[in-house]
Amino acid sequence: MSPEIKDLYEEYAGGGMDRRKFFARLAAIAGGTAAAAALLPAFDGAGTGGQVIPADDPRLETGYIKYPIEGGEMRAYSAKPKGAGKLPGVVVIHENRGLVPHIEDVTRRVALEGYHAVAPDALSPFGGTPSDPQEARPLFQKLDRAANTKNFVAAVAYLKTGPQATGKVACTGFCWGGGVTNQVTVNAPDLDASIPFYGSQPAVEDVPKIKAAMLIHYAGNDERINAGIPAFEEALKKAGVEYAIHMYEGAGHAFMNDTGQRYHKEAAELAWKRTVAFLEAKLKG
Repeated sequence: MSPEIKDLYEEYAGGGMDRRKFFARLAAIAGGTAAAAALLPAFDGAGTGGQVIPADDPRLETGYIKYPIEGGEMRAYSAKPKGAGKLPGVVVIHENRGLVPHIEDVTRRVALEGYHAVAPDALSPFGGTPSDPQEARPLFQKLDRAANTKNFVAAVAYLKTGPQATGKVACTGFCWGGGVTNQVTVNAPDLDASIPFYGSQPAVEDVPKIKAAMLIHYAGNDERINAGIPAFEEALKKAGVEYAIHMYEGAGHAFMNDTGQRYHKEAAELAWKRTVAFLEAKLKG
């Protein structure tokens, strides 16, 4: 696959264009609609399979839960160490493919580090994430941004107040979920730690609302997202927010997704090591 096609997909997956525009540009690069159609399965398979921690891992208690939101309930995948006592919580926010098996796997990885990890399904208002990835993306465009943020902020409250809760909660998310993580960070003043991966930055005027410590991961080859870094960092400094920014040179948008086209092993392993250490310091320290 050519670098030009990979760059185009990174822009599309990051929310820079809709599927129709993506396909039109792909066809122009690939040499026609037939050639573009032949490439689509490779893209649409990204982020929907693969397991590092089996769903039935005996060390974990896993399953689907519902927690209250304004006017209803939110469906989420839950994972925590089996037989554990009180636990800090971590909200895991998926990419713009919805609550797919890969994100459930990531949630189990977080749980094995000693947390009650919960991955809400943003598409709960539409009946949940569809099995066909092509059906998921248009639903994201129908989400009300403010309501969506409230639905994820409610997950923070859920993890802070449960019978096994220590009261410490972090939020992390990837791609689309990285942007939502930033919005949760702005809107949840009782959040303890925030770890957005290559997410769209919040408005600079909202940055002073942030109370959580932040560990912010970016990919070196992610021009659209990275354009917002200077203003964001300046606002973080002015507001006195505790933060660290890590740039992974040579990696592209979505480098953490080990089931996708843009997985970057070295960057992903380093980012995960830093994330685990940060969670340990902010939620268990």
